[in-house]
Amino acid sequence: MRPLQFKLQNMEIASLVSGGVDSSVTIPLLKEQGYDPVIFYIKIGMEDVPGFIDCPSEEDIEITSYIAHKYDCHMVIVDLQKEYWESVVAYTIDAVKKGLTPNPDVMCNRLIKFGAFEERFGNQFDKITTGHYARTIENEQGHFLSTAADPVKDQTYFLARITYAQLSKLMFPVGGLLKPEVRSLAEKMKLPSAHRPDSQGICFLGKVNYNDFIRRYAGEKEGKIIEFETGKILGKHKGFWFHTIGQRKGLGLSGGPWFVVRKDIGENLIYVSNGYDPVAQYREMIPLTDLQLLHPDFRLKDGMELRFKIRHQPDFNVGRIRITDQKVLIQSTIPVSGVAPGQFGVLYHASEPICLGSGVIDQADEG
Repeated sequence: MRPLQFKLQNMEIASLVSGGVDSSVTIPLLKEQGYDPVIFYIKIGMEDVPGFIDCPSEEDIEITSYIAHKYDCHMVIVDLQKEYWESVVAYTIDAVKKGLTPNPDVMCNRLIKFGAFEERFGNQFDKITTGHYARTIENEQGHFLSTAADPVKDQTYFLARITYAQLSKLMFPVGGLLKPEVRSLAEKMKLPSAHRPDSQGICFLGKVNYNDFIRRYAGEKEGKIIEFETGKILGKHKGFWFHTIGQRKGLGLSGGPWFVVRKDIGENLIYVSNGYDPVAQYREMIPLTDLQLLHPDFRLKDGMELRFKIRHQPDFNVGRIRITDQKVLIQSTIPVSGVAPGQFGVLYHASEPICLGSGVIDQADEG
């Protein structure tokens, strides 16, 4: 697809800056193109939950304020902690209690960065920019989400749940750059985030351990760990919600490696398989529910070839869409491992760098 070559004059831009190197670099890039963005720092960490959530934002705000001053941009701090808790954190807790594997970062993009923020400020701006590694294409057919130049850093997996209306307002200034190029630009521009490490884990937890968070809201319930192939009881766990398909660490079993390959939610059982590449890890058919496509004209047809991802990773899987009895499934050309119900199956065009949309991986065939 060839994008239209034009630039809106006097375009009002809202730039979401977190203090990390990627979003920091977007500001000088936009200024070089003649734009005058308004910088927004969004607070989402639950700092007001005493003794538990530890997600201090002082350093992030300090760096973002420095960038705003350096490039003569107006800066606004937006507190969306309440909205984040009521939507993203609530979604996370609910999914975990159901035995699913949630992805808070995916839902944060849809519900907070381009949801709650857009509802509060969106009508004041023509475009919203972030430091995501992704690209957009705009042509006579509309707006499309395209993969980034850097396949390792590509973040379209995390953006595949946004709406078409949200997509139509987005710009990703670093999407055409490789990560080393972004670091190099930050060094050249003497940005304080130039050598700051990329964030890891779930942002709203800060330094709090994920299992401690789950334990607080889901509790513990002892159950059996069973070898999938033999039915032999190998040990005990403290609740199926602490474990996800494909998990290797934290099982407390000897003679490993052991991988979680199935969960029986009703009976609170965890099934594991032994070895570095156990057959029980793999699945060819991946059922999807709550399918959402990124363009009004996109259609899925039975037998349609495509590429897909079931997690954030640089490589694509290849397969076909299967539609039977009102069900949509991905039939992978090669069986894939770690298919975790609750995660997102993200669909891509078979040959073009276009993200088609996503569905939630169903647990219909889980025990």
